[in-house]
Amino acid sequence: MQNNVKKEDYKVDVLIQGFPGRAVCHGGLGWSTVTLIRGQNRNILLDVGAFGIRKPLQMKLKEFGIDPNDITDVILTHAHYDHTVNFVLFPKATVWIGHEEIKWAAAQEPGFNPLPELYVQELAHSSRVKRIMDKEEFLPRITAYAVPGHTPGHLLFVLENDGIDILFTGDSAKNRAELLSRLVVDTEDIDLSAQSIELIWKKWQSKPGNLLIPGHDLTMKLDSTDRPVYVGKRDASIRVWFNETVETSEVIDLSHA
Repeated sequence: MQNNVKKEDYKVDVLIQGFPGRAVCHGGLGWSTVTLIRGQNRNILLDVGAFGIRKPLQMKLKEFGIDPNDITDVILTHAHYDHTVNFVLFPKATVWIGHEEIKWAAAQEPGFNPLPELYVQELAHSSRVKRIMDKEEFLPRITAYAVPGHTPGHLLFVLENDGIDILFTGDSAKNRAELLSRLVVDTEDIDLSAQSIELIWKKWQSKPGNLLIPGHDLTMKLDSTDRPVYVGKRDASIRVWFNETVETSEVIDLSHA
């Protein structure tokens, strides 16, 4: 997804599509959205994905002529592994994360949760990490809003651009189903998540044409009845080897709505 923008505006491209699903027998898929934002003399990545997308992310950056050293900023919605671990691939970037989020994450004991403990400790102590407060415009025309629930310090980011806003919800509203039902699966606090979704809807409905990029789904806009509709086409599949030779495999399509 790329917007037609004026010279002073940001260009926004989803590099890695988030996927609204989970493995039944093998835990979370961790297929989260990674977005490239270019403008104001910056190359920004909003969330950076899990280990499994490193090669696809490298290829996507090359398509845009961007070297990892060209990334000036990494913005993290929250501290879970599938959104954070690849910040180490961008050594010259300033890393932005919520003050409350990293304070909470760094205080957690190692456990069976989605927090990548060693990476969280690096985020908590690295000199290139800056902490964001609620309602702070920490980069030009990019403002953070507290949307706790999924994690205690989760942030929503709103980018003001070309007459419309672009909302980055991370996992405060992971997919279209959560937005429509106003019910978040996997949350530290279901009541706070419900309040956060109401805030997301308020921001989304504030201007006609606003876009929403969730943590695990396609980009969306609102139709004339305020129903979320997808922008673009889902691309998701897995290749499996269920036969007796490596030459024989099949692709299972996961793109159907």
